[in-house]
Amino acid sequence: TVILQPAGRCRWDEPVRIAVRGLAPGQPVTLRASLRDEKGALFRAHARYQADAGGLLDLARAPALGGSFVGVEPMGLVWALEPDKRFWRFVKRDVQTPFAVELEVLDGHEPDAGRLLGRALQAEFRRNANCLNCIMLSFILFPSLGPGPFPGIIDICGIGGGLLEYRASLLAGHGFATLALAYYDFEDLPKEINSIHLDYFEEALCYMLQHSEVKGPGIGLLGISLGADICLSMASFLKNISATVSINGSGFSAKRGIYYKQTCIPSLGHDFRRLKVAFSGLLDVVDIRNDIVGGHENPSMIPIEKAQGPILFIVGQDDHNWRSELYAQIASERLQAHGKEKPEIISYPGTGHYIEPPYFPLCPASVTKLLNKPIIWGGEPRAHSRAQEDAWKQILTFFCKHLGAIQNIASPKL
Repeated sequence: TVILQPAGRCRWDEPVRIAVRGLAPGQPVTLRASLRDEKGALFRAHARYQADAGGLLDLARAPALGGSFVGVEPMGLVWALEPDKRFWRFVKRDVQTPFAVELEVLDGHEPDAGRLLGRALQAEFRRNANCLNCIMLSFILFPSLGPGPFPGIIDICGIGGGLLEYRASLLAGHGFATLALAYYDFEDLPKEINSIHLDYFEEALCYMLQHSEVKGPGIGLLGISLGADICLSMASFLKNISATVSINGSGFSAKRGIYYKQTCIPSLGHDFRRLKVAFSGLLDVVDIRNDIVGGHENPSMIPIEKAQGPILFIVGQDDHNWRSELYAQIASERLQAHGKEKPEIISYPGTGHYIEPPYFPLCPASVTKLLNKPIIWGGEPRAHSRAQEDAWKQILTFFCKHLGAIQNIASPKL
């Protein structure tokens, strides 16, 4: 018997306890997990285990003896999922339908595993039933559960474009009214982004502040990669922003100028002659940006010293999109040079560019729109997974502290 707690549906950031009862004492078994994404791409993981003296296998206590990972990893069968298709990133676009993770228990150890002993299906990535669509802006607002109003957060993703709702829907489950905001390549928005105009983002901010589901007086911003730099720009130029989280942002106007009213932050630019080819044959773009002449006083740097609220920097030490840890240190220097407090920087070793919510499989490389070729994003699976779990808790704690939400991170018990 395969036991899952919670059974049925759960949020993707919610840990699931996995156990198998009724095995023979010390019986060797193989557990396999599989999932198909919205485009039909197959993701798989497996691990070899041995039941205890009572015929019980509890993944919270039993170490994996081999396979996709080793050691005690209660959620390893999820975070270790790998695509059959090369350079395929794990993305959830339609949060109205769950991902279904199938678990199988096989007698013996792969590659010589025998008959199927049990199977279970876990539907993950539940979202709240209610959402509000706005015609003027391209976003979806996820109200939280229960009586409002709630602390508000605007969630902005990176360079891939489109409307990604998964992080916003998860945040809504933690007591926030969250707005997932698209800014290009979605409906009537431009297909490409050549410059960043903050007027569009200011409109979204005003909408949030006036919404009956949003508590105010200020809101939070959460962004990753280019989305993080947009959030830092918003915090620097716009009012009523109480807290900002930058996940692997740079703090610079890199390829695109940033505009607000009469102000323009010029692009830092890049040099493709600095492009490297890794031993694997993949492209490495980590050093293609132009040098930061003048350090924290470089004219292409976002004036984050103007931000009204605190900033939390989440960085991966193995980020190959750009040197996020270095940029966070330069941002800290700039803030302190302008008389501001030293910001909190949480830096994770072995962690790449795409720091996602907990248990998202690592995307070490994928095809980028910039070059239309696969490039390295960095990260080591186990370390990256650990970082995602901790970063999510740090983000929730940060927003609860500065936006006034009640934190509730519960773990199911078996």
